[in-house]
Amino acid sequence: MTPTYSTTGRPRRVFVPPPAESVPPAPPPPQDPPIYRDLMRTWADRGRTLPGRHDPEWIRLAAPTVRPGEFSAPRDPLGDGR
Repeated sequence: MTPTYSTTGRPRRVFVPPPAESVPPAPPPPQDPPIYRDLMRTWADRGRTLPGRHDPEWIRLAAPTVRPGEFSAPRDPLGDGR
C-alpha cells in the first residue's frame, strides 16, 4: 500500500505536558521589605497615590473629555474635499 503522506522532511515533534502531580507549586510572591510597607502606609495615611492600587482621581483625569459623537468637524467652505 502506498502512504498518503510524504516521508521526507523533518519528523514532527509533539509536546506532551508533564502530569500535574510532577509540577512543583509556584513559590509565594516575596514580601515587601518593612521600609516599603512603612512608606506605603505613610502615603496612604496622607491620601497619596499608591503603586499598584486603584486611583479614582487618575481615572477621572485620564478619561476622555469628549465622548464619541459629541463634536463635529467644520465643513470645508470651498467644497473641494480638502
